[in-house]
Amino acid sequence: MGTGQVVGGRVRRDLSEISNKPSPNGNIPVKKPIVSSPENRSNSRKRIQRRSKKAVISPVQKLFETCKKVFANGESGIVPSAENIEMLRAVLDEIKPEDVNVSPNMPCFRSKPMLRSPLVTYLHIYECDRFSMGIFCLPPCGVIPLHNHPEMTVFSKLLFGTMHIKSYDWVADSPRQSSDTRLAKVKVDSEFTAPCDASILYPADGGNMHCFTAKTACAVLDVLGPPYSDPAGRHCTYYFDYPFSRFSVDGVAVAEEEKEGYAWLKEREEKPEDLTVMAMMYSGPTMKE
Repeated sequence: MGTGQVVGGRVRRDLSEISNKPSPNGNIPVKKPIVSSPENRSNSRKRIQRRSKKAVISPVQKLFETCKKVFANGESGIVPSAENIEMLRAVLDEIKPEDVNVSPNMPCFRSKPMLRSPLVTYLHIYECDRFSMGIFCLPPCGVIPLHNHPEMTVFSKLLFGTMHIKSYDWVADSPRQSSDTRLAKVKVDSEFTAPCDASILYPADGGNMHCFTAKTACAVLDVLGPPYSDPAGRHCTYYFDYPFSRFSVDGVAVAEEEKEGYAWLKEREEKPEDLTVMAMMYSGPTMKE
């Protein structure tokens, strides 16, 4: 546009100088075509390059902008549309460790033998009432025990490493073993190695209760919508899981060959003693809100 403005201004001036009177030879005077100078072309290229640089946003900024659209509602239990879910999944699948400045060489990925369970580090990126973004860093053998995500839609992207994930969903309308023990069905029980697609869990499907066990140093980028909130009733609850055969409950029957696909989940009264999560500042590219 820079070149057009210069040329356009000159064209207007040239037209104003054209007389309406015919020339001596009876023709309307015609000016010679105006050619942009090399200097103007160079200046125009520089302006285009500056605009191009401004237009490029970092992957984490793109993730932030996408989350604002996908979780615009921000209410508990509201699952984004299928279109929005795929849009956010596609953005997550493009993110690489270097985009958020994490690598297996960071000190937080080194196991300390004296600890009963390796320390888990959480890098806080962003949180509001509608969604949160952060990275869990697990050294080898690091564990995030079985826990839930009440009324939440959660996207998890394994940035690097190999991790075992076991997840469950509640069996609807099944009799309880007790007030704090319910029957759940196994959704996932597998190892995942990066690069792999982002996983998604929903309020009542997709493996809402899950456990992470790091086989190697692992980094997981998590997006929660909406995030945990005690005042809003979205408490993080931890569970013990017991084999189906551990309890016998009237009205609950599962075929012998399917029993391994079910478990009884019992609420823990307190946070697991062997879980220590240390919060650290995120040091990757900054975002503009």
